[in-house]
Amino acid sequence: MRAKKILSIVSSVIVMAMAFTGCAKDNSQAQAVSQPAEQKTEQKSEQPAAFDGDITVIARDAASGTRGAFHELMKIKVKEGDTEVDKLVVGALEFDGTDKVITAVEGDKYGIGYISLGSVSERISAASVDGVEATIENVKSGKYAVARPFLLVTKGTESELVKDFIAFTESVQGQEIVSGKHYIPSVDSPVEYKASNLSGTIKVAGSTSVTPLMEKLQEVYKELNPNVIFEMQSNGSSQGIKAAIEGTYDIGMSSRALKDEEKSQLKEYTLAIDGIAVILNKENPVKDLSSETITKIYTGEITNWSEVK
Repeated sequence: MRAKKILSIVSSVIVMAMAFTGCAKDNSQAQAVSQPAEQKTEQKSEQPAAFDGDITVIARDAASGTRGAFHELMKIKVKEGDTEVDKLVVGALEFDGTDKVITAVEGDKYGIGYISLGSVSERISAASVDGVEATIENVKSGKYAVARPFLLVTKGTESELVKDFIAFTESVQGQEIVSGKHYIPSVDSPVEYKASNLSGTIKVAGSTSVTPLMEKLQEVYKELNPNVIFEMQSNGSSQGIKAAIEGTYDIGMSSRALKDEEKSQLKEYTLAIDGIAVILNKENPVKDLSSETITKIYTGEITNWSEVK
């Protein structure tokens, strides 16, 4: 790697020397004749230095809904016969939480990861995908296609209290919280919520991506209904779905669409729509990645940033 970087530097020096020689020759022939302003500007502009380094591929853990959705959308997970196979490159770093992915990319100049669009911060940069910036507006319009639903799922036999909380999430107040957290509301014509004054405990489990939004919804709901207690576990979409199916938790949180066998056992509510951002270290000069390039990075076909066009 060191030898490669040295060779790159030497090559750059040779190219610059040749360019300087060419410019000197042109100036001599021109006999100090002034060049047009546009031509001068073109000569002054320089291409950014090539970014050269082995790519650190960072992914979510197997239970993550973000991983499930992203790997399907980016064709990292493919069907081979009747079996789904995840082609994630051997050696990829896998983390069980959104902030761990952010921290890993933030601390690695050559890192690449993916997180909920609502979790993007100044700690990292979000790359455009196929020339489209990762923004709420672009997700709404469908221009940014790397998106998935945030779901709440139940066994379909909800208590009055659970039904009331879900009604709150779909209300004007609930959907305002969704917007405030930089997600896309899922209800077209929400209605005002009125406190029910119910009491009891609601058990919630699942997606770490949905958790920050769920925590805020719970906070405001408890202000309106102070006798309600929430028990929550953030352990990934698959675990939340499983807990809802088994009935050990009242509500499962999922940041991926349900599989057919899961749909047959659950009732689902779309809480919000979220984009998935591809994140890079702030020192990485790459600003746009094609879907094809992302797939090749995550399946190990592209291993160095110098290969990214």
